[in-house]
This record gives sequence, structure tokens and C-alpha cells, in this order.
Amino acid sequence: MAIAVVDYGMGNLHSVSKAVERLGYEPLITGVREEILSADGIILPGVGAFGDAMEHLRESGLDQVMREAAAGTAPLLGICLGMQLLFSQSEEHGVHEGLNILPGKVVRFTGGDYKVPHMGWNSLSFLQPDVPLFAGLEEGHVYFVHSYHVLPEVNSDLLAVTDYGQTVTAIVGRGHVYGMQFHPEKSGELGMSLLRGFLALTDGAS
Repeated sequence: MAIAVVDYGMGNLHSVSKAVERLGYEPLITGVREEILSADGIILPGVGAFGDAMEHLRESGLDQVMREAAAGTAPLLGICLGMQLLFSQSEEHGVHEGLNILPGKVVRFTGGDYKVPHMGWNSLSFLQPDVPLFAGLEEGHVYFVHSYHVLPEVNSDLLAVTDYGQTVTAIVGRGHVYGMQFHPEKSGELGMSLLRGFLALTDGAS
């Protein structure tokens, strides 16, 4: 099963690819439209600033490819910044339009007695425990590193949250499109189990 790890110049490609490989799937690091759209599953990683990432995606034409992927049937997963890019816009260093695959906006942590960035292990709460992604899993801790968080417009898109001075979006999903704010490949047993759960969705996608 080929899993496309989208290369647009701003992702933690190596660690994600190694995690996919450890779980028994074949990672393909690529920025080629045909390879992405013909893959059994697609992962959009991301490290850095939202505006820069969208500029890279637009310059390479991969913004449209990701929208095509979202309209297709192969499971799609955004990780960390990659999850944020799925949404309509971000206020990181000005207002930037996102991929608009899921409605909602990305905002900075403000107020409260907590440090920014949010960095460390926090417990997940599954809001929709019956989704296939969570099959056989129990709630536990995963590893976050972020200064901005997503406010989805549609409640049903919110699959799991964590608490960090407020309720924070941790996992989103609609149809075959998913996003994880944390790094599953760096989040121990639960993180790898969640990544395995996503990859398992690719088995029946084609």
C-alpha cells in the first residue's frame, strides 16, 4: 500500500515516513500530482508558519492537488501544521487563506495562565469514540508543539480534544479527511496506534 507523504518543502518528512514504514506500509515522499492522487493514502505533514506553507503549496500547485485529494476517496491526514492547513484561514502573522477543505479558523493561544507554545504531553478526550480511527483504543497522552489552534465551524468535524487552559482541538475528521494537531509519530504507543488506525483505512479505500 503506497502512502504519499506530501513534499512541499515544509514537512517533517523523514520521521513521518519512518513511522509509516514501521507500521508496514510503503511511504512515498512526493510532490508529484499523479503520485499523490494515485496513492492509497495521503499524509500532509507540516512544520513552520501557516502563511509560508500556503505560499509553498500555491507556488507548486499542490494546493489544488490537496483539494482534489480531499474530493477523491483515498484517506487524507494532515499532521500538526498540515492539519491547520486543511481549514479556511489562519491569523498567524496576519490573515492567510487556507485550503478550505474544512470550515474553521486557526487562532493563537491568548490569555490564561499557561505557556505558549503549548509544548508537551497532554491527554486526549475522544468526543466520537465510535469512529473507525479510534477502534480498540483507549484515551491517553500524545505530544503537542504549537502556538496556534483550530476552531472548527462544524461541531461534527471535532473528533478529539485536549485541555490546555481551554478546550483545544486535537483530532478532526470528515468523511475520509482527518487531521491531528499533535505529532502521532512522536507520541508513543497511542500516537502510533492512531497512525496505524488511519493507515488501516487505506486498506479498503482502493
